[in-house]
Amino acid sequence: MVKWSWTSALIGAATATATTMILSSKPRDPTFHLISVNLRSLKFNFPLLNAELILTVHVTNPNIAPVDYSAELSIFYEGSLLGSAKVKAGSQAPRSCQLLHLPTRLSGVELAHHATKFLADVAAREMVLDAAAEIEGVAKVWWWNHKFRVHVDSHMTVDPLFLDVIDQDNTSRMKVFVT
Repeated sequence: MVKWSWTSALIGAATATATTMILSSKPRDPTFHLISVNLRSLKFNFPLLNAELILTVHVTNPNIAPVDYSAELSIFYEGSLLGSAKVKAGSQAPRSCQLLHLPTRLSGVELAHHATKFLADVAAREMVLDAAAEIEGVAKVWWWNHKFRVHVDSHMTVDPLFLDVIDQDNTSRMKVFVT
C-alpha cells in the first residue's frame, strides 16, 4: 500500500506549475497584418507625383510578457524603395492585439523608374508591393529584461486605384538576446 504524502503532492504541483510557466514563457513571434491603406494626400511636383498614405497594421503579441518596442517599415516596388514609415516607440500588453496607424510617404521618383509596369498594374488593378519591418524592443519577464529583434517580410497585392489589400503573406524571424 502506498502512503499519501502532502509534501509529495505539493512538490509535484509546484513542479508542474513551474514547467508550464517555463514552456509558456518561450518567446513567440508577433504577427503583423496590413488591414488597410488610406490616401492622405497627393502632391504633384511636375513631372512627379508623391503620395502620403496611412497604413493600418494589426499587431498581435502572443507572449506572456509585455513588450516595449520601436520599429521602421520600408515599402518596395519592383525592388526599389518607395518609402518608409517610422513606428513611434510604444508598448503592448501580453497576449493582446492592437492597430497601428503608420503615416508613410511614397516617392514618385522611384515609381517613375517603373512607369510602364506601374501603368500595367493600374490597368490590371493589382500591384505587388513588398515591405520589410525591423522591430527592436524589450520584453520584461519577471525581473529580467530580454532584448529582442524581429524582422518581418510582407508580400502584398493591393488594388492601386482603391488601395484595397487583396492578398498578403507575412513571415517573421525573432532573435532574443540573453543578457
